[in-house]
Amino acid sequence: MWQCVLLWCVCVVALMYALCRWLIPAAVHRHGRLALLWHDVCVEPALDWLTHSSRPQRLLRAVQKGAVRGDARSVVANIDRFCHHSEWAMNIGDEKGAILDSVVSEVNPALALELGTYCGYSTVRIARLLPPGGRLITLEFNPEYAAVARQVIEWAGLEDSVQLVEGGSGDWIPQLKEHFGVQSFDFVFLDHWKERYLPDIHLLEECELLRKGTVVLADNVVCPGAPDYLAYVRNSPAYQSSYFQSHLEYTKAVDGLEKSVYLGTTDA
Repeated sequence: MWQCVLLWCVCVVALMYALCRWLIPAAVHRHGRLALLWHDVCVEPALDWLTHSSRPQRLLRAVQKGAVRGDARSVVANIDRFCHHSEWAMNIGDEKGAILDSVVSEVNPALALELGTYCGYSTVRIARLLPPGGRLITLEFNPEYAAVARQVIEWAGLEDSVQLVEGGSGDWIPQLKEHFGVQSFDFVFLDHWKERYLPDIHLLEECELLRKGTVVLADNVVCPGAPDYLAYVRNSPAYQSSYFQSHLEYTKAVDGLEKSVYLGTTDA
């Protein structure tokens, strides 16, 4: 009798392992919202409990263990490796990251703004492409994320080019001119709470932080999506917008980036 019970337990454990390790991840790989639900609601809390650490802390350890200190490309490559093979994370990822690189290189911004630092992956991608003397201001609401991002940025050797600010975008955007001597930004990257995209683009306009020709690039406009923001920049005469179709970071689920060039105020 006990042998049957033992065999049943072994079979259940094996089935659960197969489901969690291969079958479920394969099923959600092409479904964006399912991927977010699986990785953020199921996998992350379980790993937090098992490892007594957070996903950002595990990502940081991967960087410190595998990346060459002072080599920004090595830092990016190690985070991508960690997210592909160890644990998914909500960075822009390598596929969309190549689009980000292309836009940043095209703009060649002397002054850039990032809303949503997370662990510093996109921060490193942007900062490593800035021209000599270029500067990136990045805002992060979550103190834990900001603490990890500072260490990732420092490991990449980019701390002199990046000003990381803790706090909400709605609080900080009106203070950027006063605190940092900013007149306007050449490039803005939106990758924070999607419901903040529209109010924050309005706030950037109101605070006159966009100049004619400023390029605004928004991530995750399909998954999880920012429909009100897309409707605004695609229909406003103040913007010329184009869409880059891609995939949700480290999956095959459809996602994309929206590039919007600010044309200036339409007021007479």
